[in-house]
Amino acid sequence: MRLGINLGYFGAAAPDAFVPLVQRAEALGYDSVWTAEAYGSDAITPLIWAGAHTSRIKLGTGIMQMPARTPANTAMTAATIDLLSGGRMLLGLGLSGPQVVEGWHGEAYGKPLAKTREYVEIVREILRREKPLEHHGEHYDIPFTGEGATGLGKPLKLIVHPLRADIPIYLASIGPKNVALTAEIADGWLPLYFAPQRFATAFGDAFAGRDLSSFDIAPSVPVVLGDDVDACRSAVKPALALYVGGMGARGKNFYNDLVCRYGYEADAKQIQDLYLDGKRAEAIAAVPDALVDEVALCGPKERIRDLLATWEESPVTTMIVGSGQPEALEVMAELTA
Repeated sequence: MRLGINLGYFGAAAPDAFVPLVQRAEALGYDSVWTAEAYGSDAITPLIWAGAHTSRIKLGTGIMQMPARTPANTAMTAATIDLLSGGRMLLGLGLSGPQVVEGWHGEAYGKPLAKTREYVEIVREILRREKPLEHHGEHYDIPFTGEGATGLGKPLKLIVHPLRADIPIYLASIGPKNVALTAEIADGWLPLYFAPQRFATAFGDAFAGRDLSSFDIAPSVPVVLGDDVDACRSAVKPALALYVGGMGARGKNFYNDLVCRYGYEADAKQIQDLYLDGKRAEAIAAVPDALVDEVALCGPKERIRDLLATWEESPVTTMIVGSGQPEALEVMAELTA
């Protein structure tokens, strides 16, 4: 099981700790570093900054939001980073949710499965550079021929020659159909709040027939090192409460649905009701310890070592460590060596 480090949103930690943390991870043998975006910092700028201060560690976007960029712009960015870094780019993509897609990017959420399939097809075609790009689908029309078109658009081919035409593409997905699509068209999967012991029941059908030896399952896993297990769990619960309770509306929260599939239906409903009613402290307190222990690694080194056994027996091939503690990075490197 390889290790990655999840930096999350830039600015979540002290900016002056950003580069040393990545450099320490690289020195410890971490395979990849991942950056995120929502509606604050973008994922690309910090990733390039990390790449400029390292030499080996792979550079992953976890994730670039598809509604924020045309497929052509994403392909251009991926090819450029790959060239600048000497072939270290890992292209993580995600559609995000309706609140961000429509509320921030001003686009219709649309049909996520069809939109994702088209997007990935276009990116791959651009990177292969076999012919000028032409794609006429339900969501993307290139060259554009719809209402308002000048008629002057013509198929174009990427000017720069990519270092790799097969830059690995990862998808962030949660729902069963989206995960099945990821298994079909992507090179890797970026699940959030992944519970390894629930893989077979929550996700197993999505990977039926997929050769996992050529597929990277790379969950982001919160890791909090400390002697007080309850205090360590408490560091994880606010984000869990936010995602399960507030990352979407009632009936349209993918993370709430995920926790329900894990068997925490009553807890998920309580967390959401409290969070959406503005009772955030109560929502955080309602997050079960057992759920935290399924999706995170909390406590002293010996406890984390014991919890790791479940992860090592699972299909996970890359564990993306979510921690700003240099000592946690060191412990994880030691325990997975």
